[in-house]
Amino acid sequence: MDRQAVEEAVEGMKWDADGLVCAIAQHVDTGAVLMQAFTDRAGLAETLETGLATFYSRSRQERWCKGETSGNFIKVNSVHVDCDKDSVIYLGVPIGPACHTGAETCYFNLLDKQGMKVKEGGVQKASSTTFQLEETIQERKRKAAEQNGGKPSWTAKLLADPKLACKKVREEADELCRTWEEQEGQQRAVSEMADLLYHAMTLLAIQGVQMEEVNAELRRRFGVSGVEEKATRSK
Repeated sequence: MDRQAVEEAVEGMKWDADGLVCAIAQHVDTGAVLMQAFTDRAGLAETLETGLATFYSRSRQERWCKGETSGNFIKVNSVHVDCDKDSVIYLGVPIGPACHTGAETCYFNLLDKQGMKVKEGGVQKASSTTFQLEETIQERKRKAAEQNGGKPSWTAKLLADPKLACKKVREEADELCRTWEEQEGQQRAVSEMADLLYHAMTLLAIQGVQMEEVNAELRRRFGVSGVEEKATRSK
């Protein structure tokens, strides 16, 4: 982005009386909201030019590039502006914790009608459905390691038996294909895809692979021909 384009983009924003707009940082691969702060004209311009999330500290009254002192930068892939042009989202990848507490995200307190809740033994992140499922699988994995006796959950059985997990992934993939081959309808396809995703994610957990890594690989392939990408893979 050249300097003139940056200046035009910055001046197109609706700045408040203090010359600020709300700036939200979001993880490009997990969708997690990492933090919220404010930025000014210089901070937004610097973000667009350097690709590092830059804000304006209202308490210190100065420019603030996230990670400059801690090393926990946020590498910005893209900047998105809301319809009123008075807030932005920095969509990117965090290098280390986003929160000053050392947590992955600043949003780890759950607020409901009973009040504020913090998950016992850790944080309760604001996660999308897929990542809530991944957290549940990881929790079953931790409990299985601690459990002595008792009836294991289905997830625990899969985690303890990789061959069973592989078998279920193959079965569910076949059942998903049959929803089209036998014209079973969209709802059936949704159900079978949910089954396949769950079992595949459990198999990933066995291998220590996270969905964040899968999404990062998919993002890497954007704009690349599938034929070309496959040809570059090692045999």
